[in-house]
Amino acid sequence: MPNPSGKVLSEGKTKIVRETERSDVVLLEFKDSITALDGEKKDILRGKAVINSHISAYLLELLEKNGVPTHIIEFIEPNMMRVKKLNMIPVEVVCRNIAAGHFVKNFPVAEGTPLNPPVVEFYLKDDARHDPMLNEDHFLVLGLASREEVKKIKGLTLKTNKVLSKDLKAKGLILVDFKIEVGRGTGGKIYVGDEINADSMRLREVGTNRILDKDVYRKGGSMEEVLNTYVQLYEKILGKKPPIGGTQSG
Repeated sequence: MPNPSGKVLSEGKTKIVRETERSDVVLLEFKDSITALDGEKKDILRGKAVINSHISAYLLELLEKNGVPTHIIEFIEPNMMRVKKLNMIPVEVVCRNIAAGHFVKNFPVAEGTPLNPPVVEFYLKDDARHDPMLNEDHFLVLGLASREEVKKIKGLTLKTNKVLSKDLKAKGLILVDFKIEVGRGTGGKIYVGDEINADSMRLREVGTNRILDKDVYRKGGSMEEVLNTYVQLYEKILGKKPPIGGTQSG
C-alpha cells in the first residue's frame, strides 16, 4: 500500500504526486483547488478532491476495460489513485464532438454545432504562453513526440471518445468535449494519464442541456452552484451520493 505521506515529487494546481515504495509507481493525491483562465482564477471547493478522484478512477477503469491503456492501478479512499509512473508529454489533447469554448471563439462555427468527424487538437502545456496550439510538425521540431507517436495519441483519443461518449450517454449526459494527457511508460508505450472528470470534460444533460462541468465556475457561478454541479455529476456517473459532508460557503 502506498504511503499517503510519501515524499512529494511534484505539485500542480489540482493534484500532488507522491512517491511510493516502487520507483515505477506514484500516488496521485487530488486537491480541493479549482482554477480557470490559465490559473488566474482560483478558489478552494471543499469536497472537489473526493468527487473528482472518484469520477477519474471510474472513467479510467472504464477505459482500461475497453482496451484503452491508462496509468491507473487502483483507487484509494478518499481522494487518491495509485498509478503507473509515466514520462508525461507536456501536451493537452482535446477532442471535440460539439462546438463550444475556444473552438467557437477561433472558428466561424456556432456554439452547439455537432462536429463530424470529432476534432482532435493538441496544445502545448505552457500557461505563460496560454497553451499554444500544436500541429504534427511542432511535435517534431520541439522534440515532443515522433510522427508515429502522434498517430498513436490521436487513435487513443478517438477510442477514448467512443468509450466515454457511450457510457455517459447511457447516464443521460452529452460529451461535448474533453481533455486528456498522455505519457510514456515502460518500453515507451503510450498511456492515458492524469485525470478525467468535471475539470477536463464539457458535459450537458440530455433533454435540458444543463451544464454539468467546470463551465459553471468559468462563467462566474457561485461556489455553492459549482459544488452542486460537481455533486450532481458524481450522482449521474456513479449512481450514488458522494462521500462528502458539510456545505460550501464563500
